Amino acid sequence: MFVPDDLRQQLPPELPVVALRDYVIFPMMVTPLDVGRPKSVRAVDAVAADLRVFVTVMQKDKDIQDPQPPDDLYQIGTLVSIIRMMRSPEGHIHLLLRGLARVRIEEWTQTDPYLKARYSIIDETVEQTIEVQALVNSVLDLFRRMVQLSPHLPDEAINLVASLTSPAQIADVVVSALNLTPQDRQRFLEMTDPIQRLKELVPLLSREIQVLELTQKIQEQARQELEKAQKEFILRQQLREIQKELGETPEAEIEELRQKIEEAGMPEEVKEVALRELDRLSKMHPAAAEYTVSRTYIDWLISLPWNKVTEDNLDIANAKKVLDEDHHDLDDVKERLLEFLAVRKLKQDTKGPILCFVGPPGVGKTSLGQSIARALGRKFVRISLGGVRDEAEIRGHRRTYVGALPGRIIQGLRQAGTKNPVFMLDEVDKIGFDFRGDPAAALLEVLDPEQNHSFVDHYLDVPFDLSQVLFICTANITDTIPPALLDRMEVIRIPGYSHEEKLQIARRYLVPRNLKEHGLTEDHVEFTDEALSVIIKQYTREAGVRNLNREIANICRKVARRVAEGNTEKVAVTPENVAEFLGPPKFLEEIAERRPQVGVATGLAWTPFGGSVLFVETTKMPGKGALIITGHLGEIMKESAQAALSYVRSRSEQLGIPEDFFSKHDIHIHVPAGAIPKDGPSAGITMATALASLATGRPVRHDVAMTGEITLTGRVLPVGGIKEKVLAAKEAGITEIILPAQNEKDLVEIPEHIRNALRFHFVENMDEVLELALLPAPEVEVVSVGSESS
Repeated sequence: MFVPDDLRQQLPPELPVVALRDYVIFPMMVTPLDVGRPKSVRAVDAVAADLRVFVTVMQKDKDIQDPQPPDDLYQIGTLVSIIRMMRSPEGHIHLLLRGLARVRIEEWTQTDPYLKARYSIIDETVEQTIEVQALVNSVLDLFRRMVQLSPHLPDEAINLVASLTSPAQIADVVVSALNLTPQDRQRFLEMTDPIQRLKELVPLLSREIQVLELTQKIQEQARQELEKAQKEFILRQQLREIQKELGETPEAEIEELRQKIEEAGMPEEVKEVALRELDRLSKMHPAAAEYTVSRTYIDWLISLPWNKVTEDNLDIANAKKVLDEDHHDLDDVKERLLEFLAVRKLKQDTKGPILCFVGPPGVGKTSLGQSIARALGRKFVRISLGGVRDEAEIRGHRRTYVGALPGRIIQGLRQAGTKNPVFMLDEVDKIGFDFRGDPAAALLEVLDPEQNHSFVDHYLDVPFDLSQVLFICTANITDTIPPALLDRMEVIRIPGYSHEEKLQIARRYLVPRNLKEHGLTEDHVEFTDEALSVIIKQYTREAGVRNLNREIANICRKVARRVAEGNTEKVAVTPENVAEFLGPPKFLEEIAERRPQVGVATGLAWTPFGGSVLFVETTKMPGKGALIITGHLGEIMKESAQAALSYVRSRSEQLGIPEDFFSKHDIHIHVPAGAIPKDGPSAGITMATALASLATGRPVRHDVAMTGEITLTGRVLPVGGIKEKVLAAKEAGITEIILPAQNEKDLVEIPEHIRNALRFHFVENMDEVLELALLPAPEVEVVSVGSESS
């Protein structure tokens, strides 16, 4: 303690108390203090004219405005004396205080108008032993090291502490110099044993020294790196000026890039652009942001295959062999590719065609592109355009944008490493557009053989020759492809597969591939043709073979698990045990179970996923001749229904329909699967047949399906998708098909075994359709619509 004897004798037993927020004053500590709370101001005023001594204690919660003893205040505080005092106009008092001694509050004697308490001064006298001296020396050495490292503590602090003889005073001065929390400072204040305080200080000082040393090390490293960067910058600037004065070449990197430009085989106009950009690069500082942009641009120019081409394998027999190995059927596609090879063989500089494979999913459009590349000996590149909405995806971004890159066309050519790859643009019918431009419009130049010899990417800003690229597009439908883009492509339609074709594909391609992919051999599992037929009919309903491949893979996985568990017995997949692997059938044939019905006709429809069988149901009810049409039909299909009804009404006399039939009945036409949108004119004759059956009471044959557009005069007009519709009819068990006479030419697309299994009727007017489709009423048991027939 540091209380002079004369002052100690004058101290009263009670003194005013000032509560401090988050602040602790130690003995031997000289500190400023601003007093602003009314109670604290009154407490200071009470002693200002006399001894100028009072007690400070820290309050437990700094947010309490008027702390009340004893719960809100600590019991150990500090006796302080006022060195200097100054009052502000706002009523605050600015004090300079000196800590004198630790005190313990014995009893609170007053709370208003200011705090006042009885106290006792804590005696901190310590016997000077060797252990105490050693402890003091350790603290002094550590404190001396801390002051040397700390930029905030003056060197005089070392002399001050070294001049003290009392362990208690040394501990208090050192603690006051540390950066501690208010709670930790209060904890030290409450340590009345100086030896305990010294022992607590040793680890605290050691940790503070470690922090200061690490901070100094980090700062030194940062300073050295900064000096190194500044030194390098100055040296580089000096080197540039020296090279400029001596007329010497730029650094080795620039010279290396110049050599690569010379060896890249660029056209002259592109080479000029590259060299001009290189000159700009040589004048930039490597740390400049523009340097990286320019360097990346030059790298792109160098890395593109300006004159690198792969030699085409023009062996037509080998190409045919490769295509036959990879794909079953698809004769039209194979024929077109062999024709391209033949022309290429006779004329080397022929331009690459722009082919577009259009067909339902899973028929092998994408894999066909890979086979073409293998047959030609070219590199293969594929990009998917599905969902692409930004024109820059095709043409690239201009170099003014941050992170600009070339478009996908140029990126694909760089990836291929040649200027004549097979380049597949997948899902070209699913391109979108928004405020960033129309990617389909950007493709116009890419896919035009008359223009793509000088395609300009926005990033490169120089022409690149795409005329030797064999572009192949794929699409499910052509309706969503812009006409201008479609006009630039040679459309090759790939129809869905028949049951027999799927069986051949499964046996020759899908089963061997899945056995290999699942680590199986023919000694582990065998698929019978009958089992594959069951999988095709009862577990898949698609134009392609994608789901068929999934189901075969599903079986292979289950067999692979058996083998992995140690069961090596060969598994035979038969019609009887398919359900054990795949569960109950997902699709059941319903046509074969149907019987002739009145008002129900079977039509054929085309979808992007292949053909399908469509039922048209009609019924009558008392009314005034209204026509109700349901089934989620489009406008064209609704107009076909109106035309069909008008035709039947115009033929009422010839068909034997009562004169008042249409005036006394409302007619309802419904096409099932009401959640699926349907449109198109090809259901016209089907609707007319169903209406004629309803009006005459003659049932419609259940084994006959039909398709064709109807006119008001009863003419039957041709429609599209004949192959897909015929295949769907065959799968559904239909035996006879009615087609427009003008579609007879389309039968050449249908496999011969399918044509031989069906009977085709070609008609020119509705009278022929009704004669073929309607049965005489007395000859069969009539099942009305709504009865239990399916």
